[in-house]
Amino acid sequence: MKKIAVIGLGYVGLPLAVEFGKKRIVIGFDINNKRIEELNSFIDRTREVEPAELKEAKYLSYTNDIEKLKEAEIFIVTVPTPIDQYKKPDLTPLKKASETVGKVLKKGDIVIYESTVFPGCTEEECVPILEQISGLTFNKDFFAGYSPERINPGDKVHRLPTIKKVTSGSTPEIAEEVDQLYLEIITAGTHKASSLKVAEAAKVIENSQRDLNIAFVNELSLIFEKMDIDTYEVLEAAGTKWNFLPFRPGLVGGHCIGVDPYYLTYKAESLGYHPEVILSGRRINDNMGMFVANAVIKLMNQKGNPIKGSRILVMGITFKENCPDIRNSKVIDVIRELKEFGINIDVYDPHADQAEVQHEYGVDTVSEASGIYNAIVLAVSHDEFKSFPLDNHMNANSVLYDIKSFYDKSKVDGRL
Repeated sequence: MKKIAVIGLGYVGLPLAVEFGKKRIVIGFDINNKRIEELNSFIDRTREVEPAELKEAKYLSYTNDIEKLKEAEIFIVTVPTPIDQYKKPDLTPLKKASETVGKVLKKGDIVIYESTVFPGCTEEECVPILEQISGLTFNKDFFAGYSPERINPGDKVHRLPTIKKVTSGSTPEIAEEVDQLYLEIITAGTHKASSLKVAEAAKVIENSQRDLNIAFVNELSLIFEKMDIDTYEVLEAAGTKWNFLPFRPGLVGGHCIGVDPYYLTYKAESLGYHPEVILSGRRINDNMGMFVANAVIKLMNQKGNPIKGSRILVMGITFKENCPDIRNSKVIDVIRELKEFGINIDVYDPHADQAEVQHEYGVDTVSEASGIYNAIVLAVSHDEFKSFPLDNHMNANSVLYDIKSFYDKSKVDGRL
C-alpha cells in the first residue's frame, strides 16, 4: 500500500484524496494555508465533500510543507489548467506543481497527472521538469501516469466513485499499476488507454464535443430570434425523435468546457493544422454574453424603460447551478456588456462567495435584491430562484429575461 500525495486540493483533488484516504495513507498538499486550516476543521468551501466524509477519510492528512511529500511514493497532480487572456494554455500551475514534485521525487516513484492538458503535454512539458529538478531519468528511475478528471462540480449523483475512469501509464507495467490503483476507489470501473497521449486526447475531446453541440443550439437560438421563433419550443418538438441530442442554448463557461477546446486547438496549430469547426463553435459560445445583453436592452427599450442609469438585477454568477464555482463564468460577459450602456447592476447569487467574486471579476454582489428593477436577468438556475419573489421587484414595464428557460414562458419577455 504505497503512500499517495495529492497535489492541489480543489474541486478535483479533494474528492480524490478523501476516497483514497479511506483506504490508505494520503498526504493532501495545497499551497493555500487557509484551505489547509479549513480542511483540518472539516470544512470544504467547494461543498464537494461533506464534513462526515472528511472525517471518514481517517488516513488523510493535509499540509503545505513540501518536506512531508518525501514520504509519498505516488504523486497525483490535480492543479487547474486555465487559459490566458489570449486564449492560450496557461501551464503555470502545472509546471509549478511539477517543480514541487521534482524536489521530492525518488527512484521508483510514479507521478500521475489528472489536470486537463493537450495530447503530449505530460511527456513534453511536465516530465522534463521532473527530470531536471530531481536528476532522475524518466521510465528508468521514475514513471508517469495520466488519468483525466471527470468531476462535475455540484453534482451529487455522478460522483468520483460512480464515474468510469480513464487510466494510462508510461510503460505497460505502470499502466496496469495505475489502473489497479484507481480500481480501489472507482466502483464504476476503469478504461485503460494504450498511452498517455490517448488518455490526454480522450479528456480534451469530451468537452470539445459538448462545446460544439451547445454552440450549434446557440447558433439556432440566434437564427430563431430573427424569425421570432421560440428556440426551446423547437428543441422540444425535435426532441420527440429518439436519436435527437437534448442540448440547450446557454452561456458556456466553467473550468472545462469553455477552456479545453483551446488546449486542443493550440496543439493542432503548433503542428501546422488550423482547426475550423472547433474554433467556430468557441467563437459562437464566447459571444453569447454580448447577444444576451443586447437582447435585454432591446426589450427594455420596447417597454419604454430608460437605458442609461437604469437598474438591472442579474440572478446568479456561478458557472452552473447549485454550486459555488465561479471559474470562467460567462455571466460576467453579460454584466460587462450591460455596464457599457451605463446601467447599474445588482448581482445576486446565494451560492457564490462575495469576496471571491470581487477578487476574480472586480464585481460586488448583493446579499439580497432591493427595490424595483427595470430588468431582471435569470443567468443561473439555482434551486433557490424557484421561490424568488419576482413580483416584489418588477413593475408593468420591467423586463424578465430567462437565459436558462427556468421560468414558465408566459412569465418572461425573452429567453434563449
